[in-house]
Amino acid sequence: MIDTKLAAEVNNSQDWAWKFWQVVPLYPYGQRKTIRQEVVKESVWTFDQIQGIFYVVVPIRMTVVKLETGGLLVYAPVAPTPECIRLVNELVQEHGDVKYIILPTVSGIEHKVFVGPFARKFPQAEVYVSPHQWSFPINLPLSWLGLPWRRTKILPKDSQQAPFADQFDYAVLGSINLGLGQFAEVAMVDRRSQTLLVTDTIVSVPEKPPEILQLDPYPLLFHARDSAAEPIIDTEASRIRGWQRTSLFLFFFRPRVLETVPFWQALSDLAKAPERSQKAFFGLFPFKWKEDWYQSFEKLRGNGRIFVAPILQTLILNRDPQAAIAWADQVASWNFVRIIPCHFGNAIAATPSDFRQAFSFLEKDSQFKNSNTLPEEDFEVLKQINKILQDNRIIRSAQEKI
Repeated sequence: MIDTKLAAEVNNSQDWAWKFWQVVPLYPYGQRKTIRQEVVKESVWTFDQIQGIFYVVVPIRMTVVKLETGGLLVYAPVAPTPECIRLVNELVQEHGDVKYIILPTVSGIEHKVFVGPFARKFPQAEVYVSPHQWSFPINLPLSWLGLPWRRTKILPKDSQQAPFADQFDYAVLGSINLGLGQFAEVAMVDRRSQTLLVTDTIVSVPEKPPEILQLDPYPLLFHARDSAAEPIIDTEASRIRGWQRTSLFLFFFRPRVLETVPFWQALSDLAKAPERSQKAFFGLFPFKWKEDWYQSFEKLRGNGRIFVAPILQTLILNRDPQAAIAWADQVASWNFVRIIPCHFGNAIAATPSDFRQAFSFLEKDSQFKNSNTLPEEDFEVLKQINKILQDNRIIRSAQEKI
């Protein structure tokens, strides 16, 4: 007799399989579920998966846009699992082939690793990558990084020279010289749907966890607890609390409201843990949240407003504020009503002015300044990391000239 439940689990496991997970070993490793969402009717779709470290997980997002001339453009591919490719092919059957695949970053390995495998699933598609590509520790040719060299091209500096210029504008931020390498990002606007696509620069934090994280809520439940002795229980409140704390983790590494338990105490607490399986990290939980942690989350979220991720504020964009401001000005000159980033909130209602205001932290005096900025005290760990990297000449200081 066939166990139908087991058979379904096996089939699902094969559907979610990502066999190259060892290249960038991030959770959930070799099993990645995908959710497709129609953002603009018959025009724009997003594909969400998850990734993270130590159960600190976040959505990673690909966007597919219908071309006016027929076919599809893919921005920032995700893992081409059988499920993901099936969902894309459903759009192909209705709207035409994938014609263009865009790699909009140079330093985000969690984005770059998927482009080659994804492109091989659509051999007719042209691949366009952001200028200034590099790899570490050795700067290798694009073909050595798994990209199909015969159909991979650098995005032209002038967006009007691109084959999809009749529908899209784009602007390249950077490259910004960090010392260790370069940072660059390509923002694209689909004029047809008035949708802006960005990779890592702009984010917005939703109050509740994104749908993709709720397919497997264990990482959220893990961080919803207040101590190792507290059991992992699946409730809506626990999922929300876990998401909100995870957001603080992701942006600040160790925000003001988070204390780390001494290692000897964390080991002692293992005996109190109700679950000591490998899945639960054997009961290890070296975190202690202060009572006012939710107020910190509310300041971070800012009622859903868009902002530049703290790590980019502290370690990257301040290396060349003029370039970042010029890029923000160019993007803000476009006409869009929503922003789709590759992480956190999806399809954020935002104006060009909202976008430009997010970069006002780079200016001492700005017409875009407001009081809704991120709390300075939560940047302390990022500032310490910045100093260590500068002191050891791993990255250049913000004052050094390129």
